[in-house]
Amino acid sequence: MSIALVAGGTSGIGLATARRLRTQGYDVHVTGRGKERLDDVAASDPQLTGHQADGGDSAAMAALAESLGTIDVLVVSLSGSEGMGPIASLDLAVLRRAFDAKFWAHLTTIQAVLPHLAAEGSITLLGAVSARASMPGTAGIGALNAAVEALVKPLAVELAPRRVNAVSPGVVDTAWWSGLPAEAREGFFAQTAASVPVRHVATADEVAEVVALAATNRNMTGTVLEADGGARLVSIG
Repeated sequence: MSIALVAGGTSGIGLATARRLRTQGYDVHVTGRGKERLDDVAASDPQLTGHQADGGDSAAMAALAESLGTIDVLVVSLSGSEGMGPIASLDLAVLRRAFDAKFWAHLTTIQAVLPHLAAEGSITLLGAVSARASMPGTAGIGALNAAVEALVKPLAVELAPRRVNAVSPGVVDTAWWSGLPAEAREGFFAQTAASVPVRHVATADEVAEVVALAATNRNMTGTVLEADGGARLVSIG
């Protein structure tokens, strides 16, 4: 059975992707930093195998990859919740921490897993619409997601015939937004749904469908798939 590793696969888009890959016949392994979320996955999705590992920890990810043998599909769905805010008052120490949590963790995971990735395997990264949108207050997090997505084209050539792609979601109804009070979150989702062309805030599974496509379609590489409901085309907020 082919092996898929989803780094950051204990919630949101990562978990939804892991479930989709499992239905496609993969032996799916997910990583998470916290034992509580891993325990939740073990209870809700016993067909997935969880591992406590930090994507930013090269030694931990390399040891995990070695224990799995040959990995056919690597999905990197690592993120943090920091980096938003007006540039004049943006705490650059917080933004550096956000880069550590996402960009450097993506790069660390790729490098650690690469020696164990199948010769015709795939790597799929998670960016975000902020990489190319013009929303006030997103200069920091937009630069972060643009850095992740900028890895795709050069790596697709450098690592060929392995395939490298990314998916760029817009607003997705996941726990990423849990830092907002419920009323503010619901208001923002309603505003977003009214603004984007699809008139809808995405679910994690809708984005995971695109991630699974990028991860498994053998004719797709060097591509950033935009699954943002058209958010890049309009002004939100």
